[in-house]
Amino acid sequence: MTRQLATLTIVCLFFATTAEAVEIKDSLPPPPEGKVWKLVWHDEFDGEKLDETKWDVPENRRRDGWWSRKAITLDGKGNLAISTLKDGDKYLDGCVRTRGKFEHAHGYYVARIRLQEQPGHWSAFWMWGPGVGSVKDEGRDGTEIDIMEKPWLDDRVQHALHWDGYGKQHESEGKVAQVPGVMDGFHTFSLWWKHDQYVFYVDEKETWRSNAGGVCQVPLYIKLSDEIGKWGGDIKQAKLPDRFLVDYVRVYDLVDSE
Repeated sequence: MTRQLATLTIVCLFFATTAEAVEIKDSLPPPPEGKVWKLVWHDEFDGEKLDETKWDVPENRRRDGWWSRKAITLDGKGNLAISTLKDGDKYLDGCVRTRGKFEHAHGYYVARIRLQEQPGHWSAFWMWGPGVGSVKDEGRDGTEIDIMEKPWLDDRVQHALHWDGYGKQHESEGKVAQVPGVMDGFHTFSLWWKHDQYVFYVDEKETWRSNAGGVCQVPLYIKLSDEIGKWGGDIKQAKLPDRFLVDYVRVYDLVDSE
């Protein structure tokens, strides 16, 4: 059953590239006794171009489209924009990932996102690592964690876990959550990746918890992506360009309160 946990406001100060102090406030679940949340990684998507010390941008064929740098921009208002567009006879969209730059296990992951408006493609905030292809220890040695996938233009939000590769031994578990109003404006999508459980949230309200696959115990990297394909409908019906926006991505760890 969906429920809302009591939340704790975490305030962190960091210095942006402009040398101005910026205050971050997030509502996080109450930490265990003797622990506090500490911001360990983030991107606020300020500035004029993507910070490639934090993100890798793949360029390759992807499903019914192509991942391209042309689809990745900052909108100048503090948001990452991942667009879907037509370029000649090709449909382009994009992905950014922290592979080789930030790979992490456990903690609290949150992104504030405004979803796409047109059919034929879907946005996602997820985590991945090469261990997902391993088939020896269930998901403990690598799990694809889909914090949010949005192939539908309605109130449904998909959470999912995948492990043991993508072949005959593939295993998965998922949850379709109902989130009224999720297509309107910005919303936060979050994961508390514990050592023994995953807990998913939308707008700080718990939407699913699971320990499927035994819970991943190895570092994964973060991905924000758009996919073109049948799951999202017919791209030929879309009025392009379309895009989804990401205000920020933040990662917190539990540390000793001392």
